[in-house]
Amino acid sequence: MSEPASCNVSRRLTQWAQSHPDRVAVVIPRGRKPGGGRAYDTWTFRELDEDSSRLAAGLRTLGAPPGARLALLVPPSFDFISLVFALLKSGYVMVLIDPGMGRAGMMRCLQEVRPEGFVAIPLAHAVRIVLRHRFPAARYNVTVGRRWFWGGPTAADFRQLSLDGFVPAAAQADDPAAIIFTTGSTGPPKGVLYSHGNFDRQVDEIREFYDIQPGEVDLPGFPLFALFNAAMGVTTVVPDMDFTRPARVDPRNILAAGRDWQVTQAFGSPALWNAVGRYCEEHGERIPTLRRVLSAGAPVPPHVLRRIRAAIATDGDVHTPYGATEALPVASISATEVLGETAARSATGAGTCVGRHFPGIAWRVIRISDSPLQQISQTEPLGVGQIGELIVRGPVVTREYVTRTEANALHKLRDDSDPSGQAFWHRMGDVGYLDEQDRFWFCGRKSQRVRTAAGTLYTIPCEAIFNQHERVYRSALVGLGEPGQQRPVIVVEPWPERRPRGDAELKSFLLELAALAAAHPLTEGIRDFLVHESMPVDIRHNAKIFREQLAVWANGRVSSGRD
Repeated sequence: MSEPASCNVSRRLTQWAQSHPDRVAVVIPRGRKPGGGRAYDTWTFRELDEDSSRLAAGLRTLGAPPGARLALLVPPSFDFISLVFALLKSGYVMVLIDPGMGRAGMMRCLQEVRPEGFVAIPLAHAVRIVLRHRFPAARYNVTVGRRWFWGGPTAADFRQLSLDGFVPAAAQADDPAAIIFTTGSTGPPKGVLYSHGNFDRQVDEIREFYDIQPGEVDLPGFPLFALFNAAMGVTTVVPDMDFTRPARVDPRNILAAGRDWQVTQAFGSPALWNAVGRYCEEHGERIPTLRRVLSAGAPVPPHVLRRIRAAIATDGDVHTPYGATEALPVASISATEVLGETAARSATGAGTCVGRHFPGIAWRVIRISDSPLQQISQTEPLGVGQIGELIVRGPVVTREYVTRTEANALHKLRDDSDPSGQAFWHRMGDVGYLDEQDRFWFCGRKSQRVRTAAGTLYTIPCEAIFNQHERVYRSALVGLGEPGQQRPVIVVEPWPERRPRGDAELKSFLLELAALAAAHPLTEGIRDFLVHESMPVDIRHNAKIFREQLAVWANGRVSSGRD
């Protein structure tokens, strides 16, 4: 019997390198030309494929056992993209941690994942050596850049190696490929184990659903999206931005790269597109070749969708894929559908419609439980319109956490109706309901629902009532006290230019918020309102509100009687 075909997604890069060797694969900005225009460095698919193979061959000379965990700590760059493919080709497992979570968070995640080596820039190696007692298993280390006072090989050394005899790892669907950490927006970040099959199927699901064609040009505001681009024959133009602070992006850099390379697709968080959209509206700017914008990480406000759709090709659209680090993609909806139908319902407290599920996804809404559930037969499915927690199943759904493993009991369900015994469901941790069209309406995170003596309040529907106020940029519902007896509080963050000035203006603003609450049955029981200048949000997307942190802040304000 012949061996099953390899699921190693890196084989797709090699196929494009063979069929379109001279097509540009990666573009990196490099300052300004003498005449004032922007300069770029470029690499073809052949160059990317060959470079990643040399790096993979070099990684194998380390002598690490197959499946060894190597932490990749390299900023967005050609090196980062090539090393992602090199690690896939080598048969090792890459560990990816968002540097935006801060040094303490990164150290904690790295210590928990127990890497057997670091593929990292010099500064990261310096920290590794100073804190070597935290990483006793890290024996296989590579410096990306100039080596300082330690030994070991560099990426430059690997690039001098011959490719004679090199064969990429022929991974099967269940073989481990990467460990990617969650944002930690509702608890400590957890290491999610990705298999080669997860990555391979993600490429197919994304390409087919959005009809992405070879030869397109993408501007990704999230570095790992370059993996999907190269696997689809799409050019990646790395934007000039701080990827850990998407809300602070300079829109001029996005617009310049979009025009210089006639970008057809772009991916970014709602915070990034809010900045770009406002700039385009204020300055009358557009990217006329941009036909497909993707935004994920949190619900995208209608005002962002309107602005971005006005700034792209007239026949273009904005799409908001829904999912999580553990399961992506799950569903998607277009700005056309949101602005034409669902936004009006969302504004009155219906939740945020995230659309229909991808073809490879099965989903259902079950009665909410905060306890571990071992198998699907222990759940109670809910009908259309009933709010519960969402569970999903499919080939893009990851199987387990490899750090904070106690979370597996809370998030993974065996499908005991499956004769193979291998199928399972993932509990998304999100609450909402399915409508008559089998669309999911997101009502918030399960852990962030507010349970009062009068009943349960869900964050997204309640917050929508206050987001209609002209001063409000965003709002957050938090609960003070013990579940079942919680006191609901609404915290609002005004638009910077609309912040109340002085006590009289603040008092008037708070009275207006109270009137909004009293006028709607969802919020009529809320009596406490606070103003926050800048809410704590996740680093990766700058969009998910850390409501647990905000609840601590709000408790101090309410208990002391301050506004």
